[in-house]
Amino acid sequence: MAEGTFKVLLWGLAAMVFAMAEGARGQRVPCYFVFGDSVFDNGNNNDLNTSAKVNHSPYGMDLARGPTGRFSNGRNIPDFIAELMRFSDYIPPFTGASPEQAHTGLNYASGGAGILEDTSYHLGDRISFKTQIKNHRTAIMTANVPPEKLKQCLYTINIGSNDYLNNYFMQGDKYNTQRKYTYDQFADSLIRHYRSLLKLLYVQGARKVALFGVSRIGCTPRMIASHAGGMGCAAEVNKAVEPFNMNLKALVREFNTNFADAKFTFVDMYTGQTPFAYAALGFAVTQKSCCTVESGEELCAADKPVCAFRDRYVYWDNVHSTERANMFVAKAAFAGIVAFPYSIALLGIAYKVTTICNLDD
Repeated sequence: MAEGTFKVLLWGLAAMVFAMAEGARGQRVPCYFVFGDSVFDNGNNNDLNTSAKVNHSPYGMDLARGPTGRFSNGRNIPDFIAELMRFSDYIPPFTGASPEQAHTGLNYASGGAGILEDTSYHLGDRISFKTQIKNHRTAIMTANVPPEKLKQCLYTINIGSNDYLNNYFMQGDKYNTQRKYTYDQFADSLIRHYRSLLKLLYVQGARKVALFGVSRIGCTPRMIASHAGGMGCAAEVNKAVEPFNMNLKALVREFNTNFADAKFTFVDMYTGQTPFAYAALGFAVTQKSCCTVESGEELCAADKPVCAFRDRYVYWDNVHSTERANMFVAKAAFAGIVAFPYSIALLGIAYKVTTICNLDD
């Protein structure tokens, strides 16, 4: 009974937030910058020498633009957030963007990227989180984006999963992190790197920042096959990422305490990934890919068959989510159901309120 009441309250809050969003007219933040890995990448890897690129069918089959480099059948999480923030178009990838586009936003995310520089090196080229921040500095300086404008922009970051998938839990002798660190030690090491890189972003003007935690990656088809014998979620993998998420929450509190002019929020990608939650949202297939994935691979095989009912699947390939799953994450983060202490919507509302106050002054 208590759980049911709590869920009603949560969705009531969500309805209120969406009502506020509907009441707002026009773009809700002046610009939107995206950082991260393949979950957020929308084309930056297309011209890199890497196996982590998806500019071919069946990727993008539900996008009017077709295959763009998004690791899904359709829109990714930043696409939905851009829609909710009332942008007239999706945020373009940094690669190939014009300098002027830095005034409305750029997507720097790269498939295979990690917090650690050597994460995913076996896949080929990728744009690490550190390099993404360097690219952002170059873009805003070249375009001469005003510092006060940057402070009102939205920043979303999804990074860390590859440090587990393509580093700590990578089979073979490519990486030695699992031999060097316990789960807690590795999480501490990642957060130390994350903290220093976030400070660089803060210095560059970031003030409204949503940090996405690592999802229950032990339940991806890839990790079920490699670390659970094909039977259920890989419990050890899920257990390993828990201290990272806990430390990331603490990092959000730290930044909000130490930087009074900033609003950082944590987006919980882990807690809601349960069979009950999936069933409630209408997902029937939660541990298999929708597209055809060849043995030993994790991405969709080019031009091979896909499942008939994509909306029933959580996973598009062996790691990445379907468009419908991405939609639910984005809307839950926007409404504040999985974001703490601020919803992404409230970051936009803060911009509106500040703008109104400035006009009154």
